[in-house]
Amino acid sequence: MSDHSPQGLPAGYRTRAATAADLPAIHRLVADCERALYGAAETDLDTVAADLARPGLVPELDTVLVHGPSGELAGRAWVNRRSEVDVHPAHRGLGIGRSLLAWVDERARRAGTAWVAQTVPDGDLAAVALLQADGYRPMVTAWLLGIELPTEPVVPEPAPGITVRSFRPGDEHPAHLLTEDAFDEWQSRRKSYQEWALLAVERSSFAPEMSSLAFADGELVGAVLALDVPGADEGYVERVAVRADQRNRGIARLLLQHTFRGFHRQGRRGCTLWTHSDTGALTLYQRVGMTVRRSSTVHSKALG
Repeated sequence: MSDHSPQGLPAGYRTRAATAADLPAIHRLVADCERALYGAAETDLDTVAADLARPGLVPELDTVLVHGPSGELAGRAWVNRRSEVDVHPAHRGLGIGRSLLAWVDERARRAGTAWVAQTVPDGDLAAVALLQADGYRPMVTAWLLGIELPTEPVVPEPAPGITVRSFRPGDEHPAHLLTEDAFDEWQSRRKSYQEWALLAVERSSFAPEMSSLAFADGELVGAVLALDVPGADEGYVERVAVRADQRNRGIARLLLQHTFRGFHRQGRRGCTLWTHSDTGALTLYQRVGMTVRRSSTVHSKALG
């Protein structure tokens, strides 16, 4: 059991901590929430599993599931500096979300955390209002960008001294180092290889043949890591990174075009990716023809 249960839940609702056996049910809950908001499910099972495997997260203490009177999963929350709260559309309006937010605050305080943060789609007006009423304030904006690929993209020639190829076995650790170095400027902590791999190269949807790497003098200097989600009409770019001393040479644009071409040749007629305001990369993606489809905001709250 978690160290305490959410308070103020409706009669007949029960709580307990999450376990690995709950991953399929949690994934269905998240998918149902996304269908209600976007018309389609987007989060895969690997992402849900990676959340539960975050370093430092103790499922028995840092997660809670809410089951309805008939045993159905009605809501869930986890907290480990960042947090997520989801309430099934069929169980909204009962105060479950408010109870789970209070649980997140209390658990984070007990863990000694100075602040908590969670990302909420800007189009989910009810969730945004709930966070704001609970004292959360906007911190970072994230954008989902997409590009249509009706014809095969033209790939530019690389800069002098740059070679490009697809991801191969053995590239895992250099790609981890490169991407974490690049994201050090924006993320609050570095990810270990194990945590990073769960979100990238060990995902069942990781597409090495569509993931493009750039080299200079035999060293990895740029990477686009791609996912090919079964049943999706579009490809997805999970990571874009260029070594600091090789930026402004067109490497990111070059790698993106390689990946776009790879997806087009696989029958995908579009590609998407997320970026956020701290990276300053929005203009880059717009220059390769991507446009903003929707946005989310990272909201944070200081804990007294």
